[in-house]
Amino acid sequence: MRLEEALAEAAKAVSIEKKAISNPQVLNEAYQYAKPSSFSRGIRLEFGNIVVLLISGTASIDEHGRSVHIGDFRAQVRRTFHNITGLLASEGATWKDVVRTTCYLRDIERDYEAFNEERTRFYQEQGLDPLPASTGIQAILCRPELLVEIEAIAVFRKSAD
Repeated sequence: MRLEEALAEAAKAVSIEKKAISNPQVLNEAYQYAKPSSFSRGIRLEFGNIVVLLISGTASIDEHGRSVHIGDFRAQVRRTFHNITGLLASEGATWKDVVRTTCYLRDIERDYEAFNEERTRFYQEQGLDPLPASTGIQAILCRPELLVEIEAIAVFRKSAD
């Protein structure tokens, strides 16, 4: 099939409705970043009564777009979980709806034990069972002062209105 034919076929497909999600009272983009931003804080997809939230990499950023808890790894982890909690809540979800996380640590060898302790404590506070699937990756993050960033995927049923 030629590219033109493939594009014509794709144009006939029915798209899944997508909605950008955010919660600027908890987490905001840095004001000095170029506008418009080149990504969404998260995306909401609906498949009938099933909702999927795809939450972009989230870090220790405050409601003014500033990095917070610079140099304090554990506090950055807690703020990151707080920010994701706010994004979930903005769409009617909780951590009990999270099925997968991808966790990026600037220095996984140095920080993984502390990360796992903070995550375990947080998940216990949330009463999670089963725990989300997860992957840990060492990475250079978008701001040099950030030590951890987490992506999340949540899946839940829409409540009947």
